[in-house]
Amino acid sequence: MLMRTDPFRDLDRLAQQVFGSSQRPAAMQMDAYRSGDEFVVHFDLPGIDPETIDLDVERHVLNVRAERRSPAPADAEMVVAERPTGTFTRQLFLGDTLDTDRIDASYNAGVLTLRIPVAEEAKPRRIPIAGGDKPKQLST
Repeated sequence: MLMRTDPFRDLDRLAQQVFGSSQRPAAMQMDAYRSGDEFVVHFDLPGIDPETIDLDVERHVLNVRAERRSPAPADAEMVVAERPTGTFTRQLFLGDTLDTDRIDASYNAGVLTLRIPVAEEAKPRRIPIAGGDKPKQLST
C-alpha cells in the first residue's frame, strides 16, 4: 500500500499556526500497518461528527474527507481558538493486492479505522509439484 505524501503539509501547518487559517484542507494524522491478511489504517479525527466523514475509492485511490465545525455559536466572541476546524483530507494509493470492494470502516472515540483485506489472488498459497514416475524398487 502506498501513501500519498504532501510536501507542503508542514508549511501549511506552520502558516495555520502563525496566521490562524490555511487555504488548503488540513491533513489528518494516521497510522497504517499489515496484520495477517488485512491492512489496518487508523485516522485521528477527534471531535468529528461521523455524518461529515466521506470515504470513496476510485481506481485504487482511497479518499478520506471529514469536517469539524466550531462548537461556538456564530455570535459568540472567541477567547481562545486552538482546535482546528474546517475540512480534513487524506488520500491513499492502494495497491492492486488489496480488495477495495470489501473495505470495512468504523469510527470510535475519535478514531476512524479502516480494515482493507488482502485480495485472495495476492495471498500466499502452496503450489503442488507434479512429479514423474515413482522411483523403482530394486528386487533381490
